[in-house]
Amino acid sequence: MKYKVFVDGQEGTTGLQINERLENRSDIEMLKISPEERKNPEKRKELLNDSDIAFLCLPDAAAKESVSLVTNSTTRIIDASTAHRVDPTWAYGLPELSPAHREKVKSSFRVAVPGCFATCFISLMFPLVNNGIVPSDYPVTCQAVSGYSGGGKKLIELYETGMDNLDLKSPRFYALGLSHKHLPEMTKISGLDYSPIFTPAVCNFYKGMSVAVPLYSRLLPKKFSPKNIQEFLEEYYQGQRFVKVMPYNSESNLDNGFFGATKCNDTNILELYVFGNSDQIVLLSRLDNLGKGSSGAAIQNMNIMLGLDEGTGLV
Repeated sequence: MKYKVFVDGQEGTTGLQINERLENRSDIEMLKISPEERKNPEKRKELLNDSDIAFLCLPDAAAKESVSLVTNSTTRIIDASTAHRVDPTWAYGLPELSPAHREKVKSSFRVAVPGCFATCFISLMFPLVNNGIVPSDYPVTCQAVSGYSGGGKKLIELYETGMDNLDLKSPRFYALGLSHKHLPEMTKISGLDYSPIFTPAVCNFYKGMSVAVPLYSRLLPKKFSPKNIQEFLEEYYQGQRFVKVMPYNSESNLDNGFFGATKCNDTNILELYVFGNSDQIVLLSRLDNLGKGSSGAAIQNMNIMLGLDEGTGLV
């Protein structure tokens, strides 16, 4: 059986990646829209309703419009935008978080793909907050670095045509009004009472991402060492194909003492790390922002929704 798949927003970074990952799959029939008709709502409506799976790789307002165009009760939608990530009627597409999350993805007709930063953050914080290791009112801070592809076509063009610009050679913090678009899902899905202070930076490499969350041991309700937390996370994610909890505080996790952002590139793997000492703990995560951070996650969710092996086309 072939499943009909339509990518609404096929010209964007995520849309292009999804098309590339699916084009050689024998179980998928790609429905395509011509460039001149990609903004024609009637043609989009036709293709959306003719598909078994519709990926939305669009700005939020356009994604909401696409959802409104779907009248076929059998079309299943996977939205890569921010529009529906905290909507309780949509499944949050991070199936590794719990059996309930996985089951909701499997049974849902509406799945929201998590943000890339959010995937890194929530994978660290959800198990800890929901199991009482980190209080829900903890004053969380989070720092992150990402390759420039996460900013889409305009940012990619800026970096790739401005290589002589010294400002572009260094990491550049942004979202300094502390209202990054991933914060609502980072807060709600993790179970936090308050938004973390989140300071992301874009860097002069194409793709890759790392996220750091520091904790004070003295502010935790029970005495948990960094090794205790690593062991808890390792057990929590045991058996998950695409989430790997790495050995505690090991030099083998580092490159001469440095932690880079690109080691998971070209995979659908999310790596989680714990470092620290008796007083302070740092949680780290790393993924490919175009893989497990977007298109890879979207396809993983599609596979689960269709009852296929979740790694089909991803390994």
